[in-house]
Order: sequence, then C-alpha cells, then structure tokens
Amino acid sequence: MIIMERRETKRLGEILPQILSDQKLDKRLDETRAVALWHQLLGEAVVKYTTRVQMRAGVMYVSLSSAVLRNELLCCKASLVQRLNEEVGKPIIRDIIFK
Repeated sequence: MIIMERRETKRLGEILPQILSDQKLDKRLDETRAVALWHQLLGEAVVKYTTRVQMRAGVMYVSLSSAVLRNELLCCKASLVQRLNEEVGKPIIRDIIFK
C-alpha cells in the first residue's frame, strides 16, 4: 500500500516560474513576448511594413518591406532595444538587425 503525504499547496502562479526555469523555457518565453511587443509598441504604421520578426540568441531580426523605414529604425535602434527590454522586464535583447 502506498501512503501519500500531504504537502503544502501552492498556487500555480507561484510555482510556474520555477518550473519554466528548471525546464529552461523561461528565456524562450521572454523572447516570444519580445516579438509580440514589437507589434504592440511600434504601432500600426511600422507593423504594416514589418514582414517578419524573430529572435535568436538575444538578437531580434526584423524584416521590413520599406528601405526608408529601415533607415529610420536604424537611427533609434539603441532606444528600441532599451524600450523592448524594459517592457519584457529583463535584458533579453542584445541587438536588433533590420533586413
């Protein structure tokens, strides 16, 4: 016969961050959040010309269909990195590469 001990119950919100960290999924979740934030923070005008956004190893790759917009965003790349990292709550983005 197996006797199970009763343990202290915890809310899912309390243990989920630890589970994600243990499984090494927290970084990927933050990267996914950063990609979603690109669409939220930059607005409709920029999203209209954004064809693809992806993250790899701390670098956000943004494909744009407008060369003029690409040049404008290059000028404010450092502030975009800072703003996105602030919204995520962690320094997850090291650089943004515009294609």
